[in-house]
Parts: sequence; structure tokens; C-alpha cells
Amino acid sequence: MATNDVQVLPVLPLKNTILFPGLLLPLSVGRESSLAAVEAALKTEEKEVILVAQRDPHVDAPHQDDLYTIGTKAVIRKSARQSDEMMEILVLGTERVVIVRVEDAESHLQARYREFPLPVDGGSEVEALQGALLDLATKAVSLAQPQSAAEMTRMLAGSEDPLRLAYLLASIFSLDIAKEQTLLEAETRVDALRLIHSYLAHEMQVLELRHKIASSARDEMGKEQREYLLRQQLRAIQQELGEKDADKADIELLRERFEKAELTDEAKKDVEREFARLERLPAQAPDYHVTRSWIEFVLDLPWSQQTEDNLEIAHARQVLDEDHFGLKEVKERILEHLSVLQRNPKAKAPILCLVGPPGVGKTSLGQSIARALGRKFERMSLGGLHDESELRGHRRTYIGAMAGRLLQAMRRAEAKNPVLMLDEVDKLGRDFRGDPAAALLEVLDPEQNKSFRDNYLDMAFDLSKVLFVTTANTLDTIPQPLLDRMEILRLSGYSEEEKLQIARRYLIPRQTKETGLTDEQIEFTDEGLQTIIRGYTREAGLRRLERAIGRVARKVTLQLTEGKVEKVIVGRETVTDLLGPAIFTDDGMRKHLPAGVATGLAWTEAGGDVLYVETALLPEGKGFTITGQLGEVMQESIKTAQSYIWSNADQLGIDPKVIKENGLHVHVPAGAIPKDGPSAGVTMTTAMASLYTKLPARSDTAMTGEVTLTGLVLPIGGLKEKVLAARRAGINRVIVPMANKKDLRDLADDVRAEMEFKFVDRVEQVLELMIPGLRLSPLALAS
Repeated sequence: MATNDVQVLPVLPLKNTILFPGLLLPLSVGRESSLAAVEAALKTEEKEVILVAQRDPHVDAPHQDDLYTIGTKAVIRKSARQSDEMMEILVLGTERVVIVRVEDAESHLQARYREFPLPVDGGSEVEALQGALLDLATKAVSLAQPQSAAEMTRMLAGSEDPLRLAYLLASIFSLDIAKEQTLLEAETRVDALRLIHSYLAHEMQVLELRHKIASSARDEMGKEQREYLLRQQLRAIQQELGEKDADKADIELLRERFEKAELTDEAKKDVEREFARLERLPAQAPDYHVTRSWIEFVLDLPWSQQTEDNLEIAHARQVLDEDHFGLKEVKERILEHLSVLQRNPKAKAPILCLVGPPGVGKTSLGQSIARALGRKFERMSLGGLHDESELRGHRRTYIGAMAGRLLQAMRRAEAKNPVLMLDEVDKLGRDFRGDPAAALLEVLDPEQNKSFRDNYLDMAFDLSKVLFVTTANTLDTIPQPLLDRMEILRLSGYSEEEKLQIARRYLIPRQTKETGLTDEQIEFTDEGLQTIIRGYTREAGLRRLERAIGRVARKVTLQLTEGKVEKVIVGRETVTDLLGPAIFTDDGMRKHLPAGVATGLAWTEAGGDVLYVETALLPEGKGFTITGQLGEVMQESIKTAQSYIWSNADQLGIDPKVIKENGLHVHVPAGAIPKDGPSAGVTMTTAMASLYTKLPARSDTAMTGEVTLTGLVLPIGGLKEKVLAARRAGINRVIVPMANKKDLRDLADDVRAEMEFKFVDRVEQVLELMIPGLRLSPLALAS
């Protein structure tokens, strides 16, 4: 506790340090007010002065608010005037004080203060902290000042007063002012020891990190010097023994490979120049390894090596049929190319683009083509690729430069005529690093790819013998210049019968082999497979079907392992027991359509789908309300459909007042899926006609076609996928534009036989077929 007697002494503000009681501190005094304070103290018999730290060392003329309230009373032991403006003094701290008020004397500051005695608490905690602090200080001193560590350790150990030890350590390690002031203000020994222990632990971490960094740097320097000396000694020993230098031997091996390689004239010239450069470089130089890696990469490329094509048509047809069911158009195109190669071996390879929904076999078809031709196969996934350098490579001036994916694939293939699949070409990205699609323009152009230049290789490489096969789910995102360079082959979805055959030939054998089952342990009936196809895998491709068959096989494996059964026949009921309730069921609510609803067909990247268009009158409303995430083209189809109906209301038996006095809401489920395209025009028109006449449309018929303002029905795309979607949904009657009649040849014979097609070229024909009871005027029918 501080005493109550208030005393007055000159004040000496300290900028960057603190004086602790019991310690000596040399000071250089230069400020005019500070010199006056020292001289005032020296005139007294006691020669006492108050030393207190400034809160901000940049303040030259501090006042009471600029000084801490706790300081140290000190005695000036020595003083020496260096000049009129500088004095050196040595002060000894005697006790803590609390400054009550700071006043201005004639030429200096003076303080009214009370004594603030040092704490004298003791106990086991103080002893424990003192011991821990001494151990930590010994380690810190050995790191900070290893030359005088022993002497300082003895000095610290000789300090019996724990508080003096704390003050001594604070002054030795030069803590910042705020930490030293907090230590000076500590009210108990325990608080002071804890503070200095915390500060010292932090300083210890900093010192250890510095020591580690310095030690690592010394070790690295020592390692490099050691390696250099060993290399020099090795070179001298090899010269004495008449052996060749290891680096020179390595270069000679590369030269032997170079002499055997059949490079182009341009490549030979460039490699010779790099060899000359390599021989001049020391092996330790960074450029040595860059140049050597480049030469190795050049020699690894297949400049003249190529596999011999198997041009036997029968063999190729057999391989393609073994691997894939159907896909007649693609198989015929490959066989056409083989027949051309038989007559003209120098013919350019086609650049094929396989377009179709996921899971129809596009990627695996590339492997099958390579097997049929007897060529090497390499695959590159382009999905999400943003950086053009991934294809063209990086220039050798960059650290870590490497060739692009195209030439790396050629090196792996070890032949100049592989089948190179560029997967997911429709999912290429584009950003500030370049446009990969633009880089493909050169690669996929037969007139340019014979001299393709990779940035890393920086010389022409012939890609004209490569059979490029690209895959895509849609053509909408592929730039037109790139699309023009490829031959488009469409792979449509599979019908139920095709899926049944594919499951029998490929999927079931593959999954039973994966699960270790035999034909004596599991058997799939046609009814069981049809149940899986209809109830669990409503898709254009086969991935879900294979996963469902795999789930069935695994569950059967579990039953066999547990000894519950010896053989499982997978029928309709067994499938339900193993896979649970069907995921896809016929929509019972759509069996009978209310007025204002019509059934359409849509094409998606995943195949075809059934689309229901719902309309509703809004009494006293105006205009349109459109929901269901419809795109601009689809919204225009709605406007065209209403304009057609309004302009032909009399012929269609519709009261124009109903259209004029009511608003219209058009909704196309599902609302979370974006939709666009003109092919729903006939469906929109039918739904509106049904709404305005209050006559329901047929629920067993789906339709597709674009509508014009004059009532024409225009052709659409993706007919096969749409028809298969209708068939999957149990709809066997489809209205199709007359111009699409030719596209029915893409459908399997059994699908054509099962489905009923109605061909139209006018909207009036659609309405007559779709809305029973609708009475069209003779004028409308005549149009």
C-alpha cells in the first residue's frame, strides 16, 4: 500500500525505458527540461529524482497526461557533463512511487508523489514460479547470449529476491515499454512473476525460431559446400581412373537416342542447338535440368512410330458389336473410314463428335473404336478446363513449364496415330487465362493440325494421323467455328427393349462378375428387368440401370453369404423386395386431364421428357402470368398461341369476350427446372383452346411441334428421344409435325409398331385430334 505522505521531487521523463527499483541504469539526458531536472536534483543533498516513462516516446514536451502514474524514485550516483546540451548520469532505483500530480517548476517538471512499497508476499507459489522462471531464463540466455551465458546464469541464480529477479530479467531482455510498465505496477510478487514468465515464454519462442532459421541456413550452406567438394573429388577420381563424367555419360546416352530417333529436319536442328547449349552448362545450373528435360520430352514423342491398322471390315464390325448394342450410324461411319483406308492409306482421319444424353456409351465407344482399328487409345477430359495452356503447354521461360495435355497424351500413346478422345467438349470454360475452345480450332482442323505447335515444344508436330473423337451432351455451348470442324454423330436414348438386350448382354454379366456371383446363384427374368427399367431407372442412358442391377446383385450376395437362399430368381416381386418401392410410377392424376391442361414432349440433355402445360383463367385480370422458369423462346410461343386463338376465336367456337375480359396464367411443371424452345407451341395452343372452350384434352396423347401465327405446325428436333419419353410414360399416341415423318426411321421397328403417330401441318388438325367435342367451323377446317 502507498503511504499517505505527499512529497515533491523533480521529474525526469523516460522515452524508451523504465527503471526498476534496486537496479542501476545509465542515461543520456539531452532535453532542456530534463537537464534542468537533473541539475535541480544534484543541488540537493539526497540527489533524488522521480523517473517515470512516457506513454508516447515521440512527445518532446510531456505533461501529466503523457506520463504513467507509477514511477521509480532514484538516486543519481554519477553525473558527467558531455557538453552544454548533453549529460551522462547513472541512477539507482530505490522505491516505487505513485505520482499524484505533475507541476511545472521554473524550468522543469516536478511531481507530488506518494511512496508505493514493493510487495512482500511469499508462499509456495512464489517459490515455484521463481524456480520455473530461473529455468526458463537459463534457456533463454543460452540462446540470446551464448558467449556470456554461464556468467549471467550465475548472476541470476544469485538473486534471492524473486521480485528483483523479475526486474533483472525484464531489463536484460529489453521488453517493450508497455510490458515493463505492467510489471512495475504489479501489486503482488505472484502477479509480477506470472507476467515476466509469460513475457519470457514468448521471447523464448522467438529466440528458438531465430535459432532454427539460422541453423537451417548454416546447414544448407554447409551441405552445398560439401556437395561441391565431393563433386570436385569425384571428377578428379574419374579422371585418374579414365572413367567418364556421370553428366557427360548422361548426355551421350541422350545423343545415342537422338541419333536413332527419326525426327523432322526442324526438330533435328532445334535439338542439336539445345545439345550444344547443354554441353556448355555446368550440371548444377538450373538451365541444365530444364534443357535436359526438354530434350528428353522431344525424344519421347512418337515422330515416326505408328501402329499398323487392322483394316479387316468383318473384324471391326465384330468388335464394335461385341462392345455396344445398336448405335448403327456410328458403327457404319467407322467401317466407312476403314474401307477408305484400304483404298487410300494416306487418307485424313475423320474428326467425330458423339452427341447424346449421359450414359448412352459415348466414352466407351472411343475405346471400342481403338480396339477395332488396333490403335492405341488415350482419353482427355475437357470438362471445366479454363486455361488454354493446359492444351498448348507453357513456354520454357516459366518455372515448372511443361507440355500441354495433347502432346503428353501423344507421348503416352507412343504412336502418332492413336484414337484420342476429347471428352465433354461442350463443358469447356473460358476466363482471363484464355479460351481452350479457340485452341482446339487448330487441333481439330485437318488442314492445320499437321503442323501443331505446342508452346513448350515450340516446333511443328504432326497430329493429322490422330483419329479425334469428341463427346458432348449438347451442341448449344460449343462455339460454331469449332462445331464446323467436327462431323456430328447423334447417339439417342435407348428404348425399353434395347435396354433389356443391353442388360442381358453386358450389364448383368459385368455386375455378377463384380460381385462374384454365378448363373447358378442368380437369374434375372424379363419381368424383373422390365420392373427395374420402368420403376427405378427412367432415363435415356444406362447408368442408373447398371447401378440398380448392381444393388440387386449385392443384396443377393448378402443373402447367399448368410445362408438364407441358394439361388435367387429376380422377378417383379423380388425386385420390389430388394430395392424397395418403385421410384417412378405412372402419374394417376394425369390419367384424366381437366380443361386447360395438355400433354407435350420435350428434349433435354438427359434424353426426352413428358411436359404438362397448365393454364388457368384470371377473372378481371389482364395479360399473362407465366411461371415454371420458361425461357424467352417459350414465352414467345405462349404469346403466339394466344394471338392465334384470339384471331381465330369464331372459327374455333370460342367467345372472344372470355379472352378479352380475363387474364391468363400459364404454368409448366416442374417449377425448379429451366425450360426453353419452340417445340411446345402446339401444346400451348391446345391447352389454351381447352381452357377457353372448357373441353378437356385427351390424356392418352402427347404432342410436339412449333406453331406460327397463321396456324402452321413446323418441324422440331429430338423426335426419337421425345417418342421414347412418351412410351416410357405409357403414352402410345403422339402427334408429330408432318415434316418430321422422315425421322421415324431412327426408331426401332418394335417402337414404330407399338406407337400410333398422327402427322399434322396445321393447328386445326391438332385441336381436332386432341379435344373431343370441339366443333371447328368449315372455314377453319378448310384452312
